[in-house]
Amino acid sequence: MIRILDDLEALSRAAVLLFVEKAAQAIRERGRFCVALSGGSTPRRTYELLGELPYSRQVDWSRVQLFWGDERCVAPDDPRSNERLARAAFLDKIPLAEAQIHPLRCGTDPQGAARYHEERLRTFFPGETAFFDVVLLGLGKDGHTASLIPGADVPPETGRLVLPVQVRGEEFARLTLTGAALDAARLVVFLVAGREKADILHEVLEGQEGRYPAQRIASGAKDVLWLIDRAAAGLVEEEDA
Repeated sequence: MIRILDDLEALSRAAVLLFVEKAAQAIRERGRFCVALSGGSTPRRTYELLGELPYSRQVDWSRVQLFWGDERCVAPDDPRSNERLARAAFLDKIPLAEAQIHPLRCGTDPQGAARYHEERLRTFFPGETAFFDVVLLGLGKDGHTASLIPGADVPPETGRLVLPVQVRGEEFARLTLTGAALDAARLVVFLVAGREKADILHEVLEGQEGRYPAQRIASGAKDVLWLIDRAAAGLVEEEDA
């Protein structure tokens, strides 16, 4: 489904309302809410709103488990860190224990870190076919999502859940959840904002299938929702449920 919102603020509020709704549903049905967060600038306002009244009181944070879709191999307090973004925007403002927060951290061994985090996922979700209740994803101007980046040095997935990634020109590596892990979600939500995303969004939604990583996730997931601001949606038509 595609929803077009007036601007980034409206998109962010729609994302927060969805977060609150899906958290309540998951906790009611399964006793906990497991969500994988996105990095990047687009979700920042969503996270800020989650840390503010009235939304911060509408989630039973004691039943929430937070993960990330990808991370740069930098220190947790590095400005480029997705973990740092989320902590500053809302995690430091809500009653969430550290045991409920599951960051992707690389250290100096991305290969070893990928294996470690994959084992943690398999241990946390033993025998389950749906890992996350909600996965939040962004869309890069090159069609990437998480750190599934066209042209990056990524080992074959072959059933893996977490992989190291090396992007040409970057001095740091990355960790990313694979398509298999991201698709094992009850709902995948893409947050896309800005006029500079209009062309690639049109390509991903209406272009040749399988060309971009975001297409592969969108086609493989059980349920997909696109929340798009009007600036990014210039070439896209809204779809109703």
